[in-house]
Amino acid sequence: QVQLVESGGGSVQAGDSLRLSCAASGRTISRTNVAWFRQAPGKEREFVVRITWSGGTNYADSVKGRFTISRDNAKNTVYLQMNSLKPEDTAVYYCAADGGTWKLYEYTYWGQGTQVTVSS
Repeated sequence: QVQLVESGGGSVQAGDSLRLSCAASGRTISRTNVAWFRQAPGKEREFVVRITWSGGTNYADSVKGRFTISRDNAKNTVYLQMNSLKPEDTAVYYCAADGGTWKLYEYTYWGQGTQVTVSS
C-alpha cells in the first residue's frame, strides 16, 4: 500500500509560480510511474504530467513549457513546479502512483488533492 499526500497548493495571481509536492509513504515510489492530474469545477479529471520510474516525462500540451515534474527518490517525493500560472490552471491537483500512461484509470494510488486557484 502507498499513501500519497499532496501539499503546496494555494491562491496566487496569474503569472506567479507554485511548487506542489507529493510525499509517499508505506512503500518506495522510486520504481513506479507517478503522475499529476487536475480537476476543475464541473470538469472531468485530466492528465497534467507524468514521470516514469526511469525519469522520462510526458506533459499535457496545455502545461508544456510552464510546468516541470521531478522526483527525489531519497525523500520518496515527486514535485510539480508550476510557472507562469494562468486562471485556467485553477483546479484540484492530484498525485497518482503505480500507473502507466496518461489514463487516470491506470493509476492505483491517489492522494487527496490540493487546491490551486489562479486569479487574473
